[in-house]
Amino acid sequence: MTRVVELPAADRPREKLIARGARALSDAELIAVLLRTGRAGEGVLELAQAWLDDAGGLHRLAALDVEQLLRRPGVGPAKGLVLAAALELGRRLARRDLAAQPVYDRPEAVAAWVQHEHLDRGVEVFGCLTLDARHRVLRDRVLHVGLRDQAAVEPATVFKAAIADDAHAVIVWHTHPSGDPSPSADDEELTRRLAEAGALLRIRLLDHVVVGRAAWVSLRERGVVPHG
Repeated sequence: MTRVVELPAADRPREKLIARGARALSDAELIAVLLRTGRAGEGVLELAQAWLDDAGGLHRLAALDVEQLLRRPGVGPAKGLVLAAALELGRRLARRDLAAQPVYDRPEAVAAWVQHEHLDRGVEVFGCLTLDARHRVLRDRVLHVGLRDQAAVEPATVFKAAIADDAHAVIVWHTHPSGDPSPSADDEELTRRLAEAGALLRIRLLDHVVVGRAAWVSLRERGVVPHG
């Protein structure tokens, strides 16, 4: 990778940030701005790209805690702590954005949250968002991790969590780490059972969102979850 000092001034991360704004920078360039300098034998852009590659991408880098960031060979606390603080600010903004907006009409917001918080596990994760009367998020609950059969998640599991949170509605979600968010027949059947149980308990199922790395599917938009 070309070293920063060898790049034209307009292509250097800091100069590009000033001239064109943060959106113009790649993930590696933004991390390079935070790190400021490289280390012996490794320029700052190389260092930033290596962090991304080793972690498995930005979403997985963002999931690392401070100890994991500081464990990288040759990285002192100055660089590790700056990056840890920046990533935590991003996570807090994402949480506040989710909590502040009505998710009922925005399954894409649920998908973005799940991609950010849960896809790094590498296995299927099933959970629910419990919502208040205005459909604001009360809590994000993980209910099952790993391969799921018909008995792994029952309506009782979901609505026990909803009752504990004094929720008025729920949105269930689960991940497909393979990347393909196409719901299975079992997913659709479970969704129908959840909708029926919610109607009896007067805790409405608003949606079931299946989330892959780059795509998602809303079972409400597919008509599996009743409207109204």
